[in-house]
Amino acid sequence: MKKVIVHPERCVGCMQCMPACATAHSRSRNLFAAILESPVPKPRIHVGAGLYQEGFPNRCRHCDPAPCLLACLPGAIFRDEELDTVLIDPDKCINCASCAMACPFGVIRYHEDCHAPPGKVVAVKCDNCFERQEQGLIPACVEVCKVNALTFEEPGEALKRKTDEVARSVSLGVSQAELPAGFARFALLIGHKRKELHVGRP
Repeated sequence: MKKVIVHPERCVGCMQCMPACATAHSRSRNLFAAILESPVPKPRIHVGAGLYQEGFPNRCRHCDPAPCLLACLPGAIFRDEELDTVLIDPDKCINCASCAMACPFGVIRYHEDCHAPPGKVVAVKCDNCFERQEQGLIPACVEVCKVNALTFEEPGEALKRKTDEVARSVSLGVSQAELPAGFARFALLIGHKRKELHVGRP
C-alpha cells in the first residue's frame, strides 16, 4: 500500500506543504476562501528546523502499533485497516492530551477543526488525505512538494531506491558534484567508505 515517505535530505524548508495541507482540510478546499473560514484550517504537517536551519517535514507516521491509539482514553483514535491509517474521531475526543504525550514524533495538535463539533477543541493530526485518495488524488503535501522531499509510493520501493542511491554514492570515481541531491550530508561517510575501499591498494 502506498504511503507518504519523507526524504528530509531533500527538504528546502519552503513550507509549501503546510498551507496545502491546511487547505485540503478546509471546508472550501480553496486557499483564498480557507483563510476566511472559522475556525481557520491548520496544517497537519509541520516543518521544523535542524541544527543548520535545514528543513524537516514532520508528520504522523501512522505507527503500528500506534502509541497514540494505545494511550487514547475514550477510544477516539482508531486504525482504518483498509487505508492503514490512524484516524481520530472528533466526536469522541475529550482533549485529554494523552495521545500527544504518547506520540514520539510530536505531530498531534489541539485546536478547533471544521470536521469537529463547533467550538470543541480536539486532537488533530494527519489523516493521509483519505478523502483526496478516495477521489484518486495523492495527499496534498506530496502534490505541492516541488523537491520530492515528500513522495507517495510503496515503502519497499522507496527503501530499495535509497539503498541503491547510497551504494552508488560510495562507488569509486564518483565526484561530489555527481552525488544525488541531498547526499552532500553523507560526504564524511562517503570519504570514510572510500578510504576503506582503498585499503591495501597501491
